[in-house]
Amino acid sequence: MIALRSDMDSERKKCSDFVKKAYAMVDDPSTDSIVSWGPYVTGSSGYLGARLCNALLRRGYSLRALVRRTSDISDLPPVIDDGGFELAYGDVTDYSTLKDACSGCDVVFHAAALVEPWLPDPSQFVSVNVGGLKNVLEAVKETKTIQKIIYTSSFFALGSTDGFVANENQVHSEKFFCTEYEKSKVAADKIALNAASEGVPIILLYPGVIYGPGKLTSGNMLAKLIIERFSGRLPGYIGYGNDKCSFSHVDDVVEGHVAAIEKGRLGERYLLTGENASFKLVFDMAALITGTKKPSFSIPLWVIEVYGWLSVLISRVTGKLPVISPPSVTVLRHQWSYSCDKAKLELGYNPRSLREGLEEMLTWLKSLGLIQY
Repeated sequence: MIALRSDMDSERKKCSDFVKKAYAMVDDPSTDSIVSWGPYVTGSSGYLGARLCNALLRRGYSLRALVRRTSDISDLPPVIDDGGFELAYGDVTDYSTLKDACSGCDVVFHAAALVEPWLPDPSQFVSVNVGGLKNVLEAVKETKTIQKIIYTSSFFALGSTDGFVANENQVHSEKFFCTEYEKSKVAADKIALNAASEGVPIILLYPGVIYGPGKLTSGNMLAKLIIERFSGRLPGYIGYGNDKCSFSHVDDVVEGHVAAIEKGRLGERYLLTGENASFKLVFDMAALITGTKKPSFSIPLWVIEVYGWLSVLISRVTGKLPVISPPSVTVLRHQWSYSCDKAKLELGYNPRSLREGLEEMLTWLKSLGLIQY
């Protein structure tokens, strides 16, 4: 693994001094507002990004959030007139807007990503996930004020595990890719690691399958599958329980991002994963929590793949992206199990149990009227 190796104690002291400096700048009324900003967040209107922005504000950070003119910002807090929170309009694919938006900020959280298992135009994954990171890195070089970049990668960037539990030392074999999204995140990961080797102050975070309350986007796939299950549109198990994923509650992932400001070591990788489990176990656990019946049969993956192809054909007509697509099924043919011990030790990362997280998510979905039990 390409990484910057530095003494942990001195690194943490440096980060702590930086945070104190950032707070002092915010509290000093004589400081010009253009240089008083703390974090700058890309992807701020997304599932993870919106909750990250809210968490940072609760901790007293002033921050600037990058959004597009067309973004749904309903999950973001209102703009604070005194400079505590503001929106910057732009796009990670447009370098000129990035350079202006991060001017005067100290930290960049690059959480923007196109998270879909399938798109009719796969080149969009490269534009956003690879090109977006390149633009952020270039903007940081030009800005001069950025002292740390927290980059949100993905477990997909490390590759499947298929029979064992991997850690941050795993490198993707690149022999096959289940999805175009995975392929783009692997390419972006190499760019981020190369930047780290050149001295760019970047920390790489790798969440697992993120779930929990929040926007029902493709980034919250588990919630969407639970809705399908409880509606009866997904009457059985997905496959026979041979799959395995590492499930990360969204708020635990947010806490891991915030902890990376003070405790993360530059150039290092941190897995922000959780409990490793199959979707069969998730469905059984959901039934136990809600007092409903477990599925009585398993749907073979080849059947689900056929359904996925039909969904893709329908999607090309309607323009609505499918919940299940052939690449999604390919992912389920593999295992993605990881250890987050490093993040626990160095960041204080403390993921909740899958049962605890599911209880919260199921209650939330019920409160919205999206499931009944």
